[in-house]
Amino acid sequence: MRSPEQHPALPGRAAVQGWLSRLRQFMSAAPVPVKILLIIAICVFAGPLVSVGITAGLMYAPYALWAGARSAIATASVALWGGAVVVVAAARTAGPAEPRYLLLLLAAVVAVLAHLGVLGRWQVPCRTTAWALLWSLSAGLLITMLQLWRGQPLLGPATAWLIALVVLGWRLAKAMQDSREYGRRTGFAALPAPHAMAAAMPGGSAGSAGPGFAGPARPARPAGPVTQGTQASQGTQASQGTQGTQGTQATRVVQAPGGVRNLDRGQQARQAQQSAQWPPITVDEAVAELTAMVGLTAVKDQIRSITASVEAARRRAIAGHGAEKPMQHFVFLGPPGTGKTAVARILAKIFYAFGLLDAPSVVEAQRADLVGEYLGATAIKTNQLIDSALGGVLFIDEAYSLVNEGDGQGDRFGNEAVQALLKRAEDDRDNLIIILAGYERQMETFLSANPGLNSRFGVRIKFPTYSPAELMELTEHAVQAKSELIDPDARPVLRQIFDEVGRRRLADELGNGRFVRTLLARAGQQRDVRVMSGPAEPTPAELVTLRGEDMRLAYAELTTRFRGYTDTPTVDDALAELDALVGLEPVKRQVHEIVAQLQVARLRDRQGLASQPPSRHFVFTGPPGTGKTTVARIIGRIFAALGLLVRPEVIEAHRGDLVGEHLGSTAIKTSKLIDSAIGGVLFIDEAYALHNDAYTGGDAFGSEAVATLLKRAEDDRERLVIVLAGYTDDMDRLLRSNPGLASRFSTRIAFPSYTGAELSQIARVIAAKAGDSFDAEALPVLHSIFVQAVETGRIDVLGNGRFARSLFERACASRDVRVSQRGDAATATDLTTVLAADLLTAYRELAG
Repeated sequence: MRSPEQHPALPGRAAVQGWLSRLRQFMSAAPVPVKILLIIAICVFAGPLVSVGITAGLMYAPYALWAGARSAIATASVALWGGAVVVVAAARTAGPAEPRYLLLLLAAVVAVLAHLGVLGRWQVPCRTTAWALLWSLSAGLLITMLQLWRGQPLLGPATAWLIALVVLGWRLAKAMQDSREYGRRTGFAALPAPHAMAAAMPGGSAGSAGPGFAGPARPARPAGPVTQGTQASQGTQASQGTQGTQGTQATRVVQAPGGVRNLDRGQQARQAQQSAQWPPITVDEAVAELTAMVGLTAVKDQIRSITASVEAARRRAIAGHGAEKPMQHFVFLGPPGTGKTAVARILAKIFYAFGLLDAPSVVEAQRADLVGEYLGATAIKTNQLIDSALGGVLFIDEAYSLVNEGDGQGDRFGNEAVQALLKRAEDDRDNLIIILAGYERQMETFLSANPGLNSRFGVRIKFPTYSPAELMELTEHAVQAKSELIDPDARPVLRQIFDEVGRRRLADELGNGRFVRTLLARAGQQRDVRVMSGPAEPTPAELVTLRGEDMRLAYAELTTRFRGYTDTPTVDDALAELDALVGLEPVKRQVHEIVAQLQVARLRDRQGLASQPPSRHFVFTGPPGTGKTTVARIIGRIFAALGLLVRPEVIEAHRGDLVGEHLGSTAIKTSKLIDSAIGGVLFIDEAYALHNDAYTGGDAFGSEAVATLLKRAEDDRERLVIVLAGYTDDMDRLLRSNPGLASRFSTRIAFPSYTGAELSQIARVIAAKAGDSFDAEALPVLHSIFVQAVETGRIDVLGNGRFARSLFERACASRDVRVSQRGDAATATDLTTVLAADLLTAYRELAG
């Protein structure tokens, strides 16, 4: 029998397959009632359909033998001929029914055994079935019909079973011999397509599967020019790759949206022509490309372990142990710019070099490439995208955006895309690798939302943020690749920039490796402006040399979008600002303790010692006007100076900034507020208002805001500091309302009321900053006003420090009215001095 490469496909086969594909698409998109009606119709007309199926099977068997088809349907059609012969012969022979049943059972058993183990991998199952049934049934039926030994009705079936076992044993021995011979010829050196063994088997037809895996045969990639009976299937980049193994092209099978379809000769030719662009590549070359990448040590180790597992599976397959292809889908977790796409391309090359993929191509996609404009279109669009990636890798970046429930409702379009993706991930797992990529936290939430995602995408690879040293190394590589130069004075500037990025934890927001490319591009623009605006004609070296000033300007331009980035002091400056505050001695002492804990934790981390994670969320309790907002700003500056925050900015908020107009909108509004504060401090004043017992049935809006706040406080604890502030008793009530608040906001700072002397000092400091002063006779009046407010217990109602500011401002207003009556005769002292009368007038206005 000739191999299928030597014969054209059946006429009209492509048209029939196209019709079947359209029928499958119609069935998958049909409404449930239509599917139910079709099932009922099939049950009603089961008899005629069975007859048609048997006839079609009998007609298909000759072609299956001629083409060497390896499918179970092909083997079943041959076994059906054996059963038909037994039925016809039994109808012409008188005697008991047992021989007929045994012969029918023989046809079924032979068909099953022909697909098992080494026999099924190295011999075409339908041909094995045909040989076994031809010899065994001929002898068994002849003995049974002639009744040579009367009284022994089972002699014919026994003979048939014995002959069938002999034929199967003969085919099995030949398969094992071929397997051993092939193993000796290939060995470990056969890396360029170790699983694409069908075409290279000694004496094997193109329809024969190799020893690697069951299912459709994989073509081996030939070396040299394409000749008759061979097809070139080549690897990834023109600069890489070595010669692969040579063999004839087998019938290739790909998965269409509606199911599996065989490619006709014309389609095979087009596929082969398209794949001619891929040069051969070895696993060693692909792994070497991975090794050459900067950083990513843990990622490299995980990819090497995956490569070792695939190689072990290849060797087990050659030895005849197991036939499952080691294909799997992946999840890449990590911030942008950490090499996820580059590693996906290398992974495609590795699986291609092993012969598990037809091409080292990577199709990159995002939500918009999968989701359609209306329900029903999404599944079609997703299937079309997957079809374009068959034989390679489909890389879906920001995959968590497929399920976007930010509006409080389910994302039906995204869920439709996920369901289609899950089905094809399972159906096409032998011919496709799918990689889902995105931020770790969002991806974990996305994967946990659908159990099918967790089961089908079980391999997770985490990509870490680049360190300052790795960013410097990336810069050196990028400059060398662009044939540019770095001036010696620019390297210290670059190291300082990357150290600052690492200390401020800005690498993820800037884009890691993308930040390096952007920085060099902006620095190149600054260089071009500098050299072209000079008085002299620039030399060739000046046109390609980057200087330190170019780097500084580029970095300043890239970081302008980070609010407050350039306003970060040192820890000493922040603590000096804290110590300069009037009063608040217990608060100052506690903040100094927090700073010491943070600094010791950093030192322990640098020496590899375990340390408690620093407190990042605080509760400020005390009356208004006692400096809670000011201390929150100082804490933000301290955290930013220590590199625990990106910027020292403080976002101030109240209940109205978190609570929405209806249930469901509160979570969205709260999340947006937290997003605006990421990298800095979120200060929520009068936070106790989020729990209001006065509402009938409880404060559902406030509870929703608190729940969202708690979740984000934990999820974003590395990028955010949250401060809840308010009266002591009210804050105690809030913390008791939700156990999660007390556990996540464990650091509490109590702000005492100011004394009369401290308020007098505050007023003098405020006046000095404004360029004013108090008259000598006004100072005792000022002190007596504050002492009276403190002793009567009204200072907290008046606002402590705010009362001091308000009193000074009102006194200044009274002074200005008084001095304006003097006109040009007013001296500088008159214009800047606050008298006792001004203070008394202001106090009467404020105190009522």
